[in-house]
Amino acid sequence: MQNQAMVQEIMRAFAVRTGLIGNATNPKRYLWTDAFAVCNFLGLYQDKGDIKYKDLALKLVDQVHQRLGHYSPEDSRSGWISGLSEEEGKKHPTQGGLRIGKPILERREDEPYDAQLEWDRDGQYFHYLTKWMHALSCVTQVTGDNRYNRWAIELAKSAHAKFTYTDASIMQKRMVWKMSVDLSRSLVSSMGQHDALDAWIIYNELQAVARLDSSNQDVLDLYSEIEEAKNMCQLSYMATDDPLGLGGLLSDAYLFAQVMPEERAFIHKMLQNSYEGFHAYLKGDNRLNYPALYRLAFRELGLAIGLKAIKKMQHLFPDEPLVENQERYQLLADEIIHFWLSKENQQNSTWQEHIDINSVMLATALAPEGYHELHKGEDHGK
Repeated sequence: MQNQAMVQEIMRAFAVRTGLIGNATNPKRYLWTDAFAVCNFLGLYQDKGDIKYKDLALKLVDQVHQRLGHYSPEDSRSGWISGLSEEEGKKHPTQGGLRIGKPILERREDEPYDAQLEWDRDGQYFHYLTKWMHALSCVTQVTGDNRYNRWAIELAKSAHAKFTYTDASIMQKRMVWKMSVDLSRSLVSSMGQHDALDAWIIYNELQAVARLDSSNQDVLDLYSEIEEAKNMCQLSYMATDDPLGLGGLLSDAYLFAQVMPEERAFIHKMLQNSYEGFHAYLKGDNRLNYPALYRLAFRELGLAIGLKAIKKMQHLFPDEPLVENQERYQLLADEIIHFWLSKENQQNSTWQEHIDINSVMLATALAPEGYHELHKGEDHGK
């Protein structure tokens, strides 16, 4: 109960600060943060049965589509990034993908690449898009409104077509990491370590939810995309010592176990790679012992969110080292959460500069059910 009260406080402050609540004419939207926020509001709704949280989740989805489905006000272009008319764009708001929401316009074709500056430039990230697909699917799962999962599938099909290509040297599909706002060109051509894995899992989630949609048309199936994503990640080495990536891998493993429990061998591989990555992280430059000024909260909280998923796999994989000793990892997750709940640590510049993403992921770490769980409709104890 105490966690839920803190989550309510955090999410209300986020909603006010970013223009979700109030009369802001220029709401501040950022795709990654907003995907987690939608799941948090849905979790509060299911836990509390208070319709205001469902309304906030749906209003946030609408704002994201309006803001990030359109070109930035600073861009010389205007309208839906898909190129659809205003009317058609409202019906298919994800068909052209969604902008990241970064503060600086994307790099022009004639501009030289600057690795540091690229982090602050707009465009589209595939791993942000899969987070949004999951959030949209969760809306359908909670509310029963199939539009949201259909939008997620339209997003999956559009993104997959533009982010993937055939590498002629190995005659195999690969993915680029970052695309331009209109998905017409690659901005960063390297492949994200877990992008194909995210695709395989999330596409299967969307497909499973679509099977319950009696009005779903065959054109919305993802069978070919699922097969391509699966082939891309079969030979992948998933271990990472990056805390955010490691937490994402653990969360993926739990979602995978819910969506495709028959893929036990691959889930076992994910947990093994997570175990290797986790111990590499602890042996490396472990910033968990540093003061707040030298730490990035959202990356550590991503790890905490993933660690919270380990306990939920206890009955499925009791002999996995991470699962077998899950109490230790729950304590570490709680340690990270406790550190960032401190008002003193939140006064630091590293928290304040990223307050929206930090606070939303802190809320997810406190109550991860909205993000972690496949939902079974509006079963919230009313």
